[in-house]
Amino acid sequence: MHASPSTGFTELAWFKSSYSGGEGGECIEVAHAPTHVHVRDSKDMARTGLAVSPDSWSRFLRFAVQTQA
Repeated sequence: MHASPSTGFTELAWFKSSYSGGEGGECIEVAHAPTHVHVRDSKDMARTGLAVSPDSWSRFLRFAVQTQA
């Protein structure tokens, strides 16, 4: 997160999944905040994203990695 000098509003620093390709398709972006992890669809930013606790996000990632193995 970083603060915008013009507004003082804290903006989220989004990053794209390393599994997202450049061809479009299934892309998500994630931003970490002190109390939540935010997830959104990079192709449809008008749609409201998700905000989950860091613990929930960690559990989801462990599950995703296990299902890929």
